Amino acid sequence: MADVITLLHRQHEEIRALFAEVEVASGDERKEAWHRLVRLLSVHETAEEEIVHPAIKRIDGGEPIVDARVAEERRAKELLSTMTGIGPEAEGFDTLLVQLRDDVLAHAEHEEQIEFPLLREVHDQERLERMARAVLAAEAIAPTRPHPGVEGPVANLALGPVVAVVDRARDAIRKVLG
Repeated sequence: MADVITLLHRQHEEIRALFAEVEVASGDERKEAWHRLVRLLSVHETAEEEIVHPAIKRIDGGEPIVDARVAEERRAKELLSTMTGIGPEAEGFDTLLVQLRDDVLAHAEHEEQIEFPLLREVHDQERLERMARAVLAAEAIAPTRPHPGVEGPVANLALGPVVAVVDRARDAIRKVLG
């Protein structure tokens, strides 16, 4: 089992690859790549909010680090929500995509350079592996679309399951309808 740092780093690489795929694809391939990117970003951020942020917050000096990451996530969710509403074929989507990509990749870089070393410093390997399992469990039931304003473990636990059911039903309908 990979530890939480390895798991999240791999997901960051997958996010980078999906941005590149959306940028060059067209038509149905672009729509499908966009849906995969939206889903991954949504479940990834929810799991970080539920598992990683609380662990960082408990570290001395961790609260301002988490506050900065949550602010970045909120901005990205708002932009992602807007883009999901207009769709990948809309005029202006490419400009927003570049902005989203730059914001998300800067956010990932902050996590990799600031948060991940703190986690490695404070937690042993066994704890980091348990956190990875918790992240995977959180992702399995997380909303698959952005929901600005639903950030943090309390909001995710209170509202996340409800919006996740709606999101996953919409995903199933989209899949059936093509």
